[in-house]
Amino acid sequence: MADATADTAESPEEGSSKKGLIIGLVLALVGGGGAFFVTSSGMLGGGDDAKEKPLDAVAKADVAFVPIDPITVAVGNPSDRRFLRFRAQLEVPTAYQAEVEKLTPRVVDVLNTYLRSVTLADVEHPAALLTLRAQLRRRLDLVVGDAKINDLLVMEFVVN
Repeated sequence: MADATADTAESPEEGSSKKGLIIGLVLALVGGGGAFFVTSSGMLGGGDDAKEKPLDAVAKADVAFVPIDPITVAVGNPSDRRFLRFRAQLEVPTAYQAEVEKLTPRVVDVLNTYLRSVTLADVEHPAALLTLRAQLRRRLDLVVGDAKINDLLVMEFVVN
């Protein structure tokens, strides 16, 4: 008799947990579908502005590329003899090309200083390049100026 009351006590809880699961699943599907519609229709970012500027227009923009000399730094233990080889270019508006080229020694100093502080674990992480690129870009913006650099293009990033 105690078993019969225990079974009836568990039944309402199981039913309510299934209802909650089903309601959560339905809400997730409706929310995902709504988010897809809003994004694909252009209501939220990436709408007409992105369609008006094709990739060719970005490639033909008034930019210049300032090459940075390759940098090689030791990473990890000195006994391991592991090196990071880094080469990059700065994408700058043509109006600032000469000014940024004058500041190249400072740029190399900032890059070199930061890359020497990087550990082997930092470099071996799957998202290492993204993290390092963001960190370097922030430092370059401080040295050269925010509006003078459009992007930091990593041409070579090799650990051997």
